[in-house]
Formats: sequence, structure tokens, C-alpha cells
Amino acid sequence: MSTSYDEHSIQVLKGLEPVRQRPGMYTRTTNPLHIIQEVIDNAADEALARHARTISVRMHEDNSISIQDDGRGIPVGLHPEEQVPVIELVFTRLHAGGKFDKQAGQAYAFSGGLHGVGVSVTNALSTRLECTVWRDGQEHHIAFENGAVVTPLHVTERRVGKRRQGTLVRVWPDPQFFDNAAIPLAELKQVLRSKAVLLEGITAQLHHEPTKEQHSWQYEQGMPDYLCERLNEEDLVMPLFIGSYEADDEDPNNAPGEGVDWVVAWSTEGPVVRESFVNLIATPAGGTHEAGLRDGLYQAVKSFIELHSLMPKGVRLLAEDVFARASFILSAKMLDPQFQGQIKDRLTSRDAVRMVSHLVRHALELRLNADVDEGRRLAELVIEHAHARIRSSQRVTRRRRSSVAVLPGKLTDCETDEVERRELFLVEGDSAGGSAKMGRDKTFQAILPLRGKVLNSWEVQAERLFANQEIHDISVAIGVDPHKLGDEVDLSALRYGRICILSDADVDGAHIQVLLLTLFFRHFPALIQAGHIYIARPPLFRVDVPAIGKRPVRKLYCLDEGELEATLEKLRKEGVNENRWSVSRFKGLGEMSAEQLWETTMNPDTRRLQRVDFGGFGVEGTTEMFTMLMGRGEAAQRRSWLEQKGNLAEVDL
Repeated sequence: MSTSYDEHSIQVLKGLEPVRQRPGMYTRTTNPLHIIQEVIDNAADEALARHARTISVRMHEDNSISIQDDGRGIPVGLHPEEQVPVIELVFTRLHAGGKFDKQAGQAYAFSGGLHGVGVSVTNALSTRLECTVWRDGQEHHIAFENGAVVTPLHVTERRVGKRRQGTLVRVWPDPQFFDNAAIPLAELKQVLRSKAVLLEGITAQLHHEPTKEQHSWQYEQGMPDYLCERLNEEDLVMPLFIGSYEADDEDPNNAPGEGVDWVVAWSTEGPVVRESFVNLIATPAGGTHEAGLRDGLYQAVKSFIELHSLMPKGVRLLAEDVFARASFILSAKMLDPQFQGQIKDRLTSRDAVRMVSHLVRHALELRLNADVDEGRRLAELVIEHAHARIRSSQRVTRRRRSSVAVLPGKLTDCETDEVERRELFLVEGDSAGGSAKMGRDKTFQAILPLRGKVLNSWEVQAERLFANQEIHDISVAIGVDPHKLGDEVDLSALRYGRICILSDADVDGAHIQVLLLTLFFRHFPALIQAGHIYIARPPLFRVDVPAIGKRPVRKLYCLDEGELEATLEKLRKEGVNENRWSVSRFKGLGEMSAEQLWETTMNPDTRRLQRVDFGGFGVEGTTEMFTMLMGRGEAAQRRSWLEQKGNLAEVDL
């Protein structure tokens, strides 16, 4: 085994090599749908900019897929700086695209693609990709294999009408990068249908050559038509709640053109339909725009019930009571949305909570008070669900009361008996624990401060675990005894639906996270398998922006340096002078006030909470990794691993 570590040990990945080496960092690798969706999203962005009317997808007999639109066509001239055809840059360079500059008059004011890695990832993970562009009365063609150009850009001899324009991309996904090479047809249909739903009057087509199956979707009324199609109108408590808002130059809080469209329905029976989008990108994992919708609906219904004195004595209304039977289609349009990861399945922009919540609450309050009978029917449904929730929690409480253990003295518990709502934060240090206690919602959030670093428990036998006071307190607080993978575990005594690791956003905090994850994976694996373990992600930076014009004073929180740079760039585009803002770096949770900790890390509507699972490694792969990282006799293997992977670390010095 080579032990040398010198200048030759450092590798620099160029072009599309990073994507081909680690595709999971850039896209979903279960199947090729996401890399096809990147091309579809580009066509949808053309439609969003009102330059395309049709998006057509064809699945060929040879397992290739074609995506065609009638938009403006990808530019084919030379880039002024790179002196390479722009279409070649788009498909072969990471972070090259036309959607970074959001100023008025640019190619895309609003778009789902913001990172410039979309179709370049599609090209990198395909054995072949061909692109045909119709512009200015000419047909242009270029082809790639394994990410590299094999047929340079050229003008074909075909005669083309001067009015014809658009782009055709044909992709042959490379099976070696995906767990399953087949594209799930049902999911592809849903992707295309959603484009037709969100873009009123746009036609989305699908042709499946192997089965001769054909589909075409077009919704003249967009989201309302689609939701009515999915629900039974006889089950609706009230007619659809429809709203739309688009900011103009007079809006002090939002950029011109930003806004939101929503359609909400409450039903007594049948399925609940919930779909959300940002700039036409589906967000199946939800995010801050859904949190804003949830809060706006809750506040409006609660206000109506209180105004008309409809709440029975002893019943406390919760957001989940209002949301339980709510179906919705939500579409937000944001100038610079922030997503969780490149696959963009969850929105994390904090501005979306405030914008959506305010608009929805105001509109629903007007609607309910304008038709009190409708409001009363909705209130009855919501109160009925609150009664059912309370009865359910009382049954659980009676079953557990006989076996309550003596809880650790430093645990600050929460009030509710509903296990699904209860959250336990394992907080690094007493000072941060004090801020968390003051900033929490005591109704459902409990705090357990940890003194120092938890014991490395990877090779500790279960019977010796409780010799460590911190581990003893954690086990007693959560109500579950240590166990092993494969054991039949009774989780009926579990006291919290979410157990959240809350540590500093630095190297020491990451070390504490690893030690706690080691404890849970080795001795409480059933909690991970059942989805009860989470990591809270506090911000590392805060940007203070003074009041400018109609915009009030702002405090912007950034998770890391990449998010900080994106925030500062957004401020520059707003015309804010760099001397006006100030950037502060949090050294630890103890430096954050209770209000800051609540707003950034504990508030369910604005926090970043990441659920822990086994990821792509699986149980066996995760076990091997933990053994190498945490085992006492694995120093040589750790050193070898660091020599191979050390250059990938982002070191906080």
C-alpha cells in the first residue's frame, strides 16, 4: 500500500469528470428520470418566459428519450469570452447557463434552473446525446458521447422555414450510473402533466413508442381544473379557495414578478392531493412555501373561529387540525429560490414563509367572513379533527402512564402528550441549552443539554453503556432501551417523535454529531430505521442589512459560505452598497440569542432539519464505514482513507 503524500497525490477533476465520478452529488441515481427532467425543465422555462407553447417527449424503441419544444432555441454562436459555441458550453461545462443574471431584460427573469449544472449532468451521465436547434431559418446539430463532443456544431442541409424555432434533445442514459435503467412511466407522466397544470394553455405531450401509448395534457384553467379532476366535488366542504398574487414595483418586500398561486380544497372523504412547485420545479419534499401555506391557513381559520366564538371549551386548535383534510396545488414564483441540494426537491428560501403566509391568511380571512356559512362548515370540520386528535392522545397517555421512568434532572420537557408532535433537542453545551430553553415552543419541544463530547460507543457493550451519564440520560429521556440491528424492538414507550441533534456549525459540532450518530446507529438503530433521528442545521453567518427605500431592516441567515456568497450577490443585484451591510459569523450556538435560535433552527416553518437514514450505503455499507471511522484498531485503514479522500474535505481552520 502506497503511503506517499506529495504534490502528485492531488487530483484536479476537470469538465464533467466530477459528475461521472460521483453522480449522486448531482442527481438521483435510482433511475434516469431526473436527468431527463432537467431537459424538460429547460423547455418549461421557455414556456414560463412565454416563448414556447408545446413540450413533447418521445420514448424510443432503443431506450433513448427525445424532448422537443418550440421556444427560442439554445444560442449557437460563439461565447464572447470563451470563444466556444454557447450550445457546447451548456452541455459540457458545469455552472454555465443563462439563468444566473436575473436583471430585467435578461434571458430568464424566473426559472427553475439556477446552478448551471442541469443539462451538463444529463450529458455527463449519457452514452450519447444529440441536440438539434432551429434558429433564424437554419437547423443546427451537435452530438456528444460520454460527455465529450463527437460531432461538432454544424448547420445541416435541411430547408427550414424562417418562422420555425425550438430545441430537440435526444438522450441515451448510461445504465452504469443508475440502479435501474428504466424510466418510471407513471412518474414521467406526472412531471409532464404538472407542466400543463402550471402553464395555462401549454400543451404537454408524451409518445411511448414501445407500447404505442400517447398522451396530451392541456388545462385552460390550470390548477383549478386539475384539482377538480383529482377530487370528488361531492366531498368538498366549500368551493375551491383560489388565490393569486404577483408583486409589482410598489411592493417593498418582493421583487417585481415574484408571487404565488394557490388552489385549496377541504374534503370530508377521499384522497388528499398535495403538490407544490417553485418556478415550475416540483418540490415533493415541500419546503418553506408549503410551511407558509400551512401557517396562513391555520391563522385564518383560527381567527375566524375565535371571532365567532366557535371553539369548544378545553379544545386547543393546532395547524395540523386545519391541514389534515386540506388538498392543495401551490405554485410559487421566486427570483432567486434556494433549494436543498441539486435535485431541488425542497425549497429552503426563508422569504417564502413570510410571503405565502401573509397572502394566504389575508385572502382566506376575507373569504370566510364574506360567507359565514362556508366558514362555519370549515370550522366544524377542523374542530371535529381536533376532538379526534385529543381522544387519540388520551388513549396513548393512559397506556403509558404506568411505566414512566424517573427523567433526568437536566431535561426540560414539553407539555403535549402527543408523541408524534413531541421533539427532543440534544443540545451541545449548557449555554446553548439555555438559549434553546428560552427560544423553544414549550408546547412540543424539549431540551436536553449535553456536557462535553459523548463517549465513542462503537465498541462499548450495551451493558456498560449506562456507566456514561450522558448516554444514560439520553436513553432514559427518549424512553427506549439500547438494542442491536435486527432485534425486535418495542417503540411504544418512545417519548418523542423527533430526536434532533443540535450542535455548532463548526468542526467540533460536526464531531459531536458523529459521536451521537455512532451511538444511535450502534445501540438505537430502530430509531433511525423508523425515521425518528434528525440533525438540526444552524446557520454559520448572519447578514445585517439596513432599511433601504421601502425595504425594512433585514437579518439574513446563511448556512455556509456558499449560501453567504449567494446572499451577498443577491444584495448587490438589488443595488445595495457593500458598505451598508455587515456580516457576522457565529462561533457557536451559545452566541445566538433565544430569538435567533428559534427563528433559524427550531421554528418548524424556517429551520433546516435533515432526517438521518442509511442513504446509498445501506445497512452493511454504513456499518463498514462506521467501523473504519470509529473502530480502535482501524488507524491504518483511516489513514489510507484520508489519503484518498482528504482533498474532498472542506476544512474550517
